[in-house]
Amino acid sequence: MPDLSRAVWRKSSRSGGNGACVEVAVVGDIIAVRDSKKPRGAVLAFGSGGWHAFLGGVKSGKFEVTA
Repeated sequence: MPDLSRAVWRKSSRSGGNGACVEVAVVGDIIAVRDSKKPRGAVLAFGSGGWHAFLGGVKSGKFEVTA
């Protein structure tokens, strides 16, 4: 895991005010993702290939939750 102590975290411009947001930071060649409500909690870290695969899955609806 890279040193994230100086990471600049940002939220999506589409984040609502309901607190269900994630934040993303780019540190070197790593893309880090965390829950905005738990900034000291767990972090997912992706290489660029994994990040692009993840974004492709999100855009295609692969991770949609149905009730």
